[in-house]
Amino acid sequence: MKFADLAKISIVDDDESIRGATRALLRSVGYEVKTFASAELFLESEAFRETDCLVLDIRMPGIDGLELQHRLNEKESRVPIIFVTAHDDRSHRRIAMDGGAAGFFRKPFEANAFVAAVQAALWSGRSSEAHSEPEETEALLAVRAVPSLRSHHLGEEV
Repeated sequence: MKFADLAKISIVDDDESIRGATRALLRSVGYEVKTFASAELFLESEAFRETDCLVLDIRMPGIDGLELQHRLNEKESRVPIIFVTAHDDRSHRRIAMDGGAAGFFRKPFEANAFVAAVQAALWSGRSSEAHSEPEETEALLAVRAVPSLRSHHLGEEV
């Protein structure tokens, strides 16, 4: 079984087009992906307990991304979070990174770099768990085998 096949990614973003494009991108490299239009819907779902990596918008109605990160940190959640935002505010970036974010991308983001960040976040999260040597080797190969998507930016009209 491939490393990507093992990972469950949740995307929380109020922008339907970003959710759809990000879901398609991550599914194209083998991840199981669930999407949510709000932090509240994510917290009410089973995915909340099963997510291996969380892709999270910052500005959303209701509970925003930084508040969700804070709540997860209070529960001592170890799920890596990668933020995506159309509003790259320095203070938001600092708060997210100080809160332990695994990545921070401004929309539109470059697809290949984003996939690599997700893979790195998953690898760092899994490397702290006990895994057999073959799984670790497959994970490293999966990180190196990201298809080239350099000309594709998510969030831009094509």
